[in-house]
Amino acid sequence: MPRPPASPHLATPERIAEAALGIVDEQGPGALSFRTLAARLGVAHATLQRRCTDLAGLLDLVTDHLAGLLPEIPPGTGWARATEARFTALYEVLTAHPGLVALRGGRPWLGPELLKRLVEPQLADSLAAGMSAEEAIAAYRRMYLLTLGSASFVDHRDPGAARATTRTALAALDPDEFPVLTGHLGTILPAVVDHEVYYGALRQLIRAADPESGTDPGGGTDPEGGAVSPA
Repeated sequence: MPRPPASPHLATPERIAEAALGIVDEQGPGALSFRTLAARLGVAHATLQRRCTDLAGLLDLVTDHLAGLLPEIPPGTGWARATEARFTALYEVLTAHPGLVALRGGRPWLGPELLKRLVEPQLADSLAAGMSAEEAIAAYRRMYLLTLGSASFVDHRDPGAARATTRTALAALDPDEFPVLTGHLGTILPAVVDHEVYYGALRQLIRAADPESGTDPGGGTDPEGGAVSPA
């Protein structure tokens, strides 16, 4: 007996993105396919292909859905504070979904939501603050690449496993050949999963690029290492 057509509301972009994220977060990046996604949504495989065409299109849909979670910074917020708030929010979105970051690899993220919430306002603020177009783009790229790189190499949802992996690798080294690595395990292991490594590097880039030299480069961090709200 033919399968009845699924209701259109079962395959909206929002539902597709949320279901795909659920699969990746729960089962890992290797579990995502049109077949598993269609089963979770209760729709036909062909329905998803019409919506997304291929896996690349699906990943673009999912990442742009996440970009919609990025904050819209209130007008009048200082350049450094607004910059820190935007990139910190991007970092938090990425580290919450490491499987998606792994799936995307080096694919550019150019969806309309990211362009609207991060790229366009960041460049506009930089120009308004007195940067040239070249300076604005260079500053943006440095912070964007720092954020992607910092989110790509550690699964911050399981810091214990990340520390254990690093400990095992370093413990296998010959202390005579690697005296610094083997002699400073107690310092190295916490840094592997410390978010403050990213926040500190971001603030350094902001201070270096800040058109208003000598001003506070942003909102800083709270005692737990998270960024302070731009409000």
